[in-house]
Amino acid sequence: MKRPRNSLLPILGALLATGVLAGAGPAQNGVTGRAGNFSSAEYFAPPHPLQMKSRLSGAEARPVSGGLLVIQELKLETFNTNGLVEVIVTAPDCVYDTQAGVARSAGHLRLETGDGASHIEGDGFLWRQDSSLLTISNNVRTVIKTPAEIKTGL
Repeated sequence: MKRPRNSLLPILGALLATGVLAGAGPAQNGVTGRAGNFSSAEYFAPPHPLQMKSRLSGAEARPVSGGLLVIQELKLETFNTNGLVEVIVTAPDCVYDTQAGVARSAGHLRLETGDGASHIEGDGFLWRQDSSLLTISNNVRTVIKTPAEIKTGL
């Protein structure tokens, strides 16, 4: 089953409805405002409809024209059907296209497995929500820890 592309649209709608985000006047182009400490979750299809599949969060989100969100302190977590964390992706910032379901940034990104056994980091990324495809562009570095390193927290 494909993931819904516009999982952040309900958040934007709620923020607009409550007045947290203010629309621009007729003489202005674009959208103004921001939301702090936001989070958007996606859930598995039956038979696990109450189990979270992924959670996208950030310290701040600011809408800009064209259905884009500028997200500060991005954190993306994915879970298995037992509720265990599969991966945690963090980045200082990104631009999320709410229409296309694509996040991108020229900045740094770190992906860590839920068990802490390995991580990948690099500069510049593109994430496609519908296929869960993450592309890291430059300076990619992968670390795979041994069981002893995991046990000692190295």
